[in-house]
Amino acid sequence: MSVDLTVVVPAYNEERRLGPTLAALREHLELTDRGAWELIVVDDGSTDRTAEIAAEAAAADPRVQLLRGDRNRGKGHALRLGVLASYGRRVLITDADLAAPIEELDHLDKALTDGHAAAIGSRARPGASIGAHQHRLRELLGRTGNFLIRTVAVPGIRDTQCGFKLFDGDRAREAFAASRLRGWGIDVEILQYFRRAGWPVAEVPVRWSHQEGSKVRPLDYVRVLAELTALKARAVHRADILVGLLFLALSVTLYSGRWAAPASRYFPDSMQDQNQWEWFFAVTADNVRHLHNPLFTTLQNVPDGVNLMANTVMLGLSVPLAPVTWLLGPAVALNVAMTGGLAATAVSWYRLIRRRLVAHRGAAAVGAALATFAPPMVSHANAHPNFVVLFMIPLIVDRTLRLCAGTRVVRDGVLLGLFTTYQIFLGEEPLLLAALGILLFLLGYAAVRPQAAKAAWRPLLRGVGVALAVTVPLVAVPLYWQFFGPQSYKSVLHGENAGNGPLAFLSFAERSLAGSAESSDHLALNRTEQNAFFGWPLVALAFAIVVRLWERAAVKALAVTVLGAALLSLGREIRVPLTDVVLPGPWAALSGRPLFESVIEARVAMVCAPALGMLLALALARLAAAPRRAAYRYAGLTAVVLALLPILPAPLKAVDRAEVPPFVARGTWRGYVGEDETLVPVPVPDPANAEGLHWQTAAGLGFRIPGGYFNGPWGPDRVGIYGPSPRNTANLLRQVHDSGRVPEITPAWRAAVREDLRFWKAGVLVLAPQQNASALRTTLSALLGRPGKWVDGVWVWDVHRGK
Repeated sequence: MSVDLTVVVPAYNEERRLGPTLAALREHLELTDRGAWELIVVDDGSTDRTAEIAAEAAAADPRVQLLRGDRNRGKGHALRLGVLASYGRRVLITDADLAAPIEELDHLDKALTDGHAAAIGSRARPGASIGAHQHRLRELLGRTGNFLIRTVAVPGIRDTQCGFKLFDGDRAREAFAASRLRGWGIDVEILQYFRRAGWPVAEVPVRWSHQEGSKVRPLDYVRVLAELTALKARAVHRADILVGLLFLALSVTLYSGRWAAPASRYFPDSMQDQNQWEWFFAVTADNVRHLHNPLFTTLQNVPDGVNLMANTVMLGLSVPLAPVTWLLGPAVALNVAMTGGLAATAVSWYRLIRRRLVAHRGAAAVGAALATFAPPMVSHANAHPNFVVLFMIPLIVDRTLRLCAGTRVVRDGVLLGLFTTYQIFLGEEPLLLAALGILLFLLGYAAVRPQAAKAAWRPLLRGVGVALAVTVPLVAVPLYWQFFGPQSYKSVLHGENAGNGPLAFLSFAERSLAGSAESSDHLALNRTEQNAFFGWPLVALAFAIVVRLWERAAVKALAVTVLGAALLSLGREIRVPLTDVVLPGPWAALSGRPLFESVIEARVAMVCAPALGMLLALALARLAAAPRRAAYRYAGLTAVVLALLPILPAPLKAVDRAEVPPFVARGTWRGYVGEDETLVPVPVPDPANAEGLHWQTAAGLGFRIPGGYFNGPWGPDRVGIYGPSPRNTANLLRQVHDSGRVPEITPAWRAAVREDLRFWKAGVLVLAPQQNASALRTTLSALLGRPGKWVDGVWVWDVHRGK
C-alpha cells in the first residue's frame, strides 16, 4: 500500500476533544495536497467514550484506523503501536489536544524536504508563538524540567516534549521498533536514536497554545528523567557489569591487607603517608562539620598552620566522603576512596578504550587493567590516592578528542571545563601529567595525519578557550589561596636525582610477581615512587605491537606518547647504564618552568601505563578477529600472557600499626592541654615520623600539635619543603631519636627550648615508648630541669607554654 503521510494520534480519555480534533485533521488533509494519507488513533486503554468516537470516525472514513489497547500503558506504548502500524513515507505524531495546530505541518514538511530526517515542533525556538499560557508556576516547572532533560539527554534541542513531530517514515519505524520506554520519555529516546544514527533533526518554531485538560503535568518531566535513567541502566551490557565487578575485586584484593582491620592496619611501604592522608580526610570532615575554611587549618604546624589547598587534600573526595569519616573514621574513608577510586579509574579507562579504539570487550578490559594496575599505579597505591584515583582523566581525554571533531564545541568545552575543575580538586599534578600525555598524543597524531590536524586545531583551541572560561572562575579563589594565601610556597624541590634510570623500565617493581626489593629499591626514590618498572617482556611486546600495527595512525601516536613520556621521565640528566656517560635530558627544558618545577620528573613515566594499555587492547582486538586456528593468534596470545604475568601485582603489604597511647586514646591529655595550648609529641612530628597525626585523628582532632607532615614555605624565598620550618628543639630531639646519643645540655640549649615551647604554645610534652626512648627521656629531663611523669603509658612534662 502506497501512503504519503500517516498521522498518529495517541489518546487516553479524550472523549471531549477527540471528535473535533479528528474532524480538523481530516479537513486539513482533504483540503491540502498531501497525496494518499492515513489517520491512526491509538486508544491507550481509555475508560470513557474515546474508543467509540474513534470507531465512529473509522466507520465514516476507511482512511481512519483505530488501534485499541487492553489497558493504559502510557503514551510511549501508544506511539510505538501507531508508528509501527503506519505505512506513510512520512509520519506525523500529534497530541489529541492539537496544542500545535495541524496547519503547522507545512513548516515541518519543508524541513524534511530540505533533507532532515525529522522535524520537531518547538515552542522555544525564535519565531515560535504561544497563545494561551499555562499557570506561571506550572510553566516555570515545565521549563525547568525541559531544561534538565535537554541538558542531560539531548543537548542542543530546546523543546524535546512538544507532541508535534514529523519523521521520515522508514526511519521512524526503525527507531520506534528499537524503543523501550512506555511513558513520556519516548520522545527523548527517539531523538537519541536519531542522533546516534547520524540522522539530521530540525527544530522548527511553531504556533502553540495551552489546552485545558492537558495530560502533561510538571512532575511528568521528573518521570521522563527517571525513565531515561532506568533505560540507560538496562542498556548496560552484562559483560560490562562483570568487567566492573572484576576491577572492583582486583582493587579490593590489592587493599585486602588494610581492609582486614582498617583502623589498626598500616602499609609500611607508605612510610608516613598513610598517617598524613588519614589526617587530611579527618581535618576536611571536621572543617565540613563545623563550617570552617576547608583551605586552611592550624591543627598542625602551630602557630603558622597549614595551607590545605597547597597540599593534596583531595577535596573532591574528602568532602563527599565526610559522612563516612564521621561515622566510620578516616581510615575507612581513605580505604573507600582508594579502593573505589582505583576500580572507578579502571572502568573509566575501559569505557574510553571501547569508545575510541576497540569494540571487543575482552581486549578493552585487559587494556584498562594494564592502565590501572600497572606497576607504577600499584606503587602509588601504597600511599598516594591522588595518583590512583584518576577516573576523571579518561573523561578529560575523551572530551578533548571530541573537541577535535568540532561537532559540539561549546557543549564539549563546557564539560571539559567542569571535568578539569573537579580534577583540580582531586589532584593537580596528575592533571598536568595528563595534559602532557594528551599533548604528546596529539602531536604524534598530527605528524602522521596533518590534514586531520589542520581541521581539528581551530575547534580544539576554541573548545579549550571555553573550558578555561568555565574553569577559571570556579577555581580562582582556591588557586589564589594555594599560591598566594597563608603558608603558600613557590615550588617544592626534589633534588638532582628525581628521574628514572633507563634500567627501571626493564626491571620489575617490588610488588610485581617477578620483582623483589633487592632488584627495585636501588632504581627508585622509594617504594611509592616506582614510576616505571614495566618489565622487559612488556617493553618487548609493546615494540612488537607497534611494528606489527604501524599502519594505524593511532598506534604511531601512542608510540610517540610512550617514547616521549619515557624520555621526559629520565630527568634533566640521563646516565647511560654501566658507563660514566651522562647525557642532557629533555626534562631540562621544562624543569624550571612554572608548575613543572614542583613535578617529580620520574612520575611522567606514569603516562606510559594507559598508552601501553591502549596498544595492548589494539593488539588483542586484532588477534580476536583472526581465524580461530591461525597459528599467529595463539602465538600472540601467548606473548601477551608471558608479558603480563611477571608484572601481576601482589596485595600490598600491611602490618599492625603502632597503638595510640592510652594517654591520648582515653582522653587523659585533656587535663594537661589548656585552651589555645598544644600537645607536643616527642620527637616533634615531621615527614620522617608523623605518628602524632595518628594521635590527633584518634583523639577526634581535639588538640593541636607543632610540626607535622605537609608542604609549606621555608626561608625568605618561601621555597617549598616537606614539614615545618626547622626549629632548634625539633632538630635536637630528632638527632637524639635517630642516634640514641644524649648531647651535652648547655644553658643556651635550655634557653632555645624555652623559646620554642613558647612559640609552639606548648601545654605538655609526650614521650611514648619507641626507638631510643631512654635517651630522649634523659635529654628532655636535662633540658627542662625535672624528670618526666609516667601517665597512662607515656612520659609527660607539663610545661604550660614553657613556664
